[in-house]
Amino acid sequence: MSTPVTIGSTRRSAAELETLAARGNAELRSRQPDEARPAEVVAWVAANFAVPQAAVACSMADAALPHLVAEGLPGVDVLFLDTGYHFAETTFTRNEVASRLGVNVVDVKPAQSVREQDAEFGADLFARDPGLCCARRKVEPLQRALGGYEVWFTGVRRDEAPTRAETELVVWDARNGLVKVNPVAAWSFDDLIDYATVHEVPVNPLIATGYPSIGCAPCTRPVAPGEDPRSGRWAGLTKTECGLHV
Repeated sequence: MSTPVTIGSTRRSAAELETLAARGNAELRSRQPDEARPAEVVAWVAANFAVPQAAVACSMADAALPHLVAEGLPGVDVLFLDTGYHFAETTFTRNEVASRLGVNVVDVKPAQSVREQDAEFGADLFARDPGLCCARRKVEPLQRALGGYEVWFTGVRRDEAPTRAETELVVWDARNGLVKVNPVAAWSFDDLIDYATVHEVPVNPLIATGYPSIGCAPCTRPVAPGEDPRSGRWAGLTKTECGLHV
């Protein structure tokens, strides 16, 4: 078992956090007979970070990750990227998470409203330049929000797409300057739904109608059985990631 670091009120340096991430990933990946289970990953974070230093990024496709993290870090901040383009079902799920789980939902908003963005770039930027739209409505707002934390949790899973197949449990996120933790990296989609069912946590109603991966409404379509779970995102385009995890 690792020796927890001293948790203080002063933010640790990038070098300290990067070293901690490497050490934590090595330890968690070496757990026998397999790598650490999701709850063990959360426990490692709880031993090395205080609640105010941690955040969970949640797309509100489901609340399995916020629930899992809150079991070890009650009251943790859950960051919801309020892009202005969400399905009504996603907003509903966000409200359910805020009211039913022991977490603090933080709405992370872009610098411009959709109307302001349309005025500067023209309507439907997502259709003409989805990379720029994601950068302005997701990547920059999240990067700004993460500035106050030392560690963030994501729901990235290895089975979602080839681009995510090598996802580690703990990494140093150099772009955002903090530790990135992927506790459910080894889970399948069925594992996710099983957890949500057992623990009775909110699940986006769109999941039941063929949306295994849910993003902004204009850029997400249902997925046919057997298709890549993320194939419904930016369908018909070469784009496969919004930029948050690459």
